[in-house]
Amino acid sequence: MVSPLISLMKDQVDALKAHGLKAAFYNSSLAAPEARQVLARMHGHELDLLYVAPERLMSEDFLARLRELDIALFAIDEAHCVSQWGHDFRPEYIQLGRLREQFPAVPIIALTATAEPHTRGDIVARLGLGRARHYLTGFDRPNIRYTVLEKKRPFEQLGRFLAGRRDEAGIIYCLSRKRVEQLTAKLNQAGFSARAYHAGLPTEERAAAQDAFLRDDTLIIVATVAFGMGIDKSNIRYVVHYDIPKNIEGYYQETGRAGRDGLAAEALLLFGPGDVVLARSLIDNCEQEERRRIEAHKLNAMVGFAQAGGCRRRVLLGYFGENLATDCGNCDTCLDPPEMVEVSEDARKALSCIFRVGQRFGINHVVEVLRGSKNQRLLELGHDRLSTYGIGAERDKDYWTALLRHLIHLGYVEQDVGNFSVLKLNESSRPLLRGEIPLQMGRPRPKPTAAERSGTGRESSAGASKGRSGERTAELADDERELFERLRRLRKEIADADGVPPFVVFSDAALLAMTNQRPADAIAFLQIHGVGQHKLTRYGERFLSVINQG
Repeated sequence: MVSPLISLMKDQVDALKAHGLKAAFYNSSLAAPEARQVLARMHGHELDLLYVAPERLMSEDFLARLRELDIALFAIDEAHCVSQWGHDFRPEYIQLGRLREQFPAVPIIALTATAEPHTRGDIVARLGLGRARHYLTGFDRPNIRYTVLEKKRPFEQLGRFLAGRRDEAGIIYCLSRKRVEQLTAKLNQAGFSARAYHAGLPTEERAAAQDAFLRDDTLIIVATVAFGMGIDKSNIRYVVHYDIPKNIEGYYQETGRAGRDGLAAEALLLFGPGDVVLARSLIDNCEQEERRRIEAHKLNAMVGFAQAGGCRRRVLLGYFGENLATDCGNCDTCLDPPEMVEVSEDARKALSCIFRVGQRFGINHVVEVLRGSKNQRLLELGHDRLSTYGIGAERDKDYWTALLRHLIHLGYVEQDVGNFSVLKLNESSRPLLRGEIPLQMGRPRPKPTAAERSGTGRESSAGASKGRSGERTAELADDERELFERLRRLRKEIADADGVPPFVVFSDAALLAMTNQRPADAIAFLQIHGVGQHKLTRYGERFLSVINQG
């Protein structure tokens, strides 16, 4: 298994061992005797799975060792790192394309949860997987509730959000190291238990913070994107973005660290124009022009998500090429819908303008044509002579930009990110262009949302979409809550004794099932999701004792 971050390998290996698998990792964190022991186990065919970083895997010495073995599979995790279009492009991943040449008979599988269509195509090309099958399992995480709040006194907004979640684990992401440290200090002063995590901290301090979080000794981690790639902690109940992320892939991956046990989780984004300026400045620091262009496009898409007036889940899934037929019912715009306005005629104007400019230009140029701009390049192209020139002059730039993004979000327009983000029509455009179907769009609203007025977003929407949001531990009755907490304490006691994170013993979802079903014997305990024969043997008697006491 090829993994990009050595700090995560131990946690993944611990989880596999807890299920009875023979797994190990081989990286620079091992002392020489430990490293030799792992290599001996590998050559002795004693391992089912070995985790290794890409630069270690592709060293000539390690490749020579692998040629002596009968390898079943190369699995490349976080495969979006191989693509320049991926949100976390890593040059060391490019060399993995040599695996096909070095081991032509060994199957290769590339795994990622955050690749839009262009990135997926790049992964296939770079890893030589042209004849491989593609498996898309879907990007929807229905148990996560997405909420965006206009940023106003953000620390107060955050405090209100956290007030009812003091016993829940969560991650708060910031764009800069300075803000991470400032926010961590303010949270601790306010009585919360928080740890900072960013790449500028000493390795030991970062490792201690992550370990405390994984073991539930610290419930809040305040971090830059340096934290959490591939983290397996299953009982994270919320992810807050204190600043806007630089791209939707990063936002999706980071929010996806919440609710991995299938229980209800929250994703809160605090969005302010100043954050966009900061994000753009970080992008402008990149020396490569092509990279700057790619990242600017991705940031614009992220801003479009934050400003969307319709179902946020449809916007999110649409970015990854997946269409949701109906609104999700589990985001802020579904739970507190904006006023809808009829935009069918304006949508036809926009689609016609895209067609008239030859489907060769991006959002800004199409808006300028619609509004009758005197832009010099527009005049040189002769676009002032098009029939669509100036037909939308009565609307401002923000309106037309919002409408075009709305069309993109709903799949009526495609944005070719590999070709300077030009807009193109597709088969879905035809019925709208012909006036055969209507279109509405949410009117932008300056007033606070219901979630902001309530302070947390939970009170105004809890239970409104239980079919999609998953079970909630907050909905337990008093006696059920007491049993659930006793099971959590037992899990923590066992985890500390074994030196593993609590979720490796059992997930919150498994504890909730035990609470609800109250298995009386080993046969019933084995029916709980997450309980196998290995865990029944190790933990069954102690957990059944606590359950039967209740």
